[in-house]
Amino acid sequence: MKTRQINRRQFLGGAATVAAFTIVPRHVLGGARQVPPSEKLNIACIGVGGQGASDIQSVSTENIVAMCDVDWGKHTAASFDKHPNAKKYKDFRKMLEAEAKNIDAVTVSTPDNLHAVASMMAIKMGKHVYCEKPLCHDIYEVRQLTEAARKKGVMTQMGTQLHATGEMKTFVEWVKAGVIGKIRKVDLWSGKNWGGGERPTDTPPVPETLDWDLWLGPAPYRPYHPKYLPGEWRRWWDFGTGTLGDMGCHIIDPAWWVLDLKYPTSVEAQPGPFNKETYPEHTIVTWEFPARGDLPPVTVTWRDGKNEPPRPKELEEARKMPDQGGLYYGEKGTILLPHGGNPRLIPESQMKGFKAPPQSFSRGTDHYQEWINACKGGPKPLSNFDYAGPLAEAILLGNIAALAKQKLQWDGSNMKVTNMPEANKFLRREYRKGWTL
Repeated sequence: MKTRQINRRQFLGGAATVAAFTIVPRHVLGGARQVPPSEKLNIACIGVGGQGASDIQSVSTENIVAMCDVDWGKHTAASFDKHPNAKKYKDFRKMLEAEAKNIDAVTVSTPDNLHAVASMMAIKMGKHVYCEKPLCHDIYEVRQLTEAARKKGVMTQMGTQLHATGEMKTFVEWVKAGVIGKIRKVDLWSGKNWGGGERPTDTPPVPETLDWDLWLGPAPYRPYHPKYLPGEWRRWWDFGTGTLGDMGCHIIDPAWWVLDLKYPTSVEAQPGPFNKETYPEHTIVTWEFPARGDLPPVTVTWRDGKNEPPRPKELEEARKMPDQGGLYYGEKGTILLPHGGNPRLIPESQMKGFKAPPQSFSRGTDHYQEWINACKGGPKPLSNFDYAGPLAEAILLGNIAALAKQKLQWDGSNMKVTNMPEANKFLRREYRKGWTL
């Protein structure tokens, strides 16, 4: 064979031709597109009734290109009607596979039972993910999801909508500025009750609009009953995470942020009546956190249901305690933070002449827009999984302490209970056949 001589120009021209055919756009491979700030994201939504409808409305500045829900009844009709051009699915796995080349990001607004499997599939495909709180059903799922998102470099946000509000940022600015000094004790509470109940024994027919097997997801099979859905799933061990999982992510979030918390060293629970089917009707959970830099150790206590926090001596006698919120006890004073409200020094007389410290956080961008901006190359959202993952783990650890019925010593870095090895079985559930993380 004769060797053909080629010059530099011919070589470069040939290389360019090869490159033109071998460099494949990322979206063709199923990963997220590089979306410029001026272009809209293509979003697929998993779970479109209830909170899902609210989430969809909040990201509707973008293109809603696909929607998935296991029940196509009245609870999803409004979302479907508002986005008639979006493709409709019942199985999120089929949706993600079919729309892989078309979507940039995914919202997950299902019951807690399905958060991890839906979010993980999207993350593995390189899609940005917004997932409702408490992120996952199990601690193992939370850790896996957090690490997978970090590895893939996707933008994430857990559904703690108040995290981006001016009220929350004002509170954090006060504490960070030293308004009440160093904090060693925090009381948090919610009057809600997502616990109690017995498994129904009757077996009514499954609604024609509902795919019951898909609704169950990784959970053990049981017959359909309206006591489980659309909203009651929160009180059942197999599907939800109780009052702590529902409201804890919102109400513990301010403490987590302002005190730079991560892994507790111990957790102890005093649960009210409960059984193997449903969460306690009321609970007291206490976490101990170690010193963090120049921040001292802190005890954080949660109460729900009929359990109310001790009334602070600083609170005026005629003043009513809010139904949900937090009390932050510092060396120089106390802050009352009602859930969703403005922080107040107590007694109220402390607010007279009080000059708030300068603002250090920007205002005006809501929780959802933070995530959308991040997906387009902006800064990471404030409640991204690296932040929200450890928060969710600590909250779920409170439920494990209720099951264990004793104080647990926790090695957060290695994700294990050290003084009661048998409690580690609660960190990860066994999935029903056909479901994997």
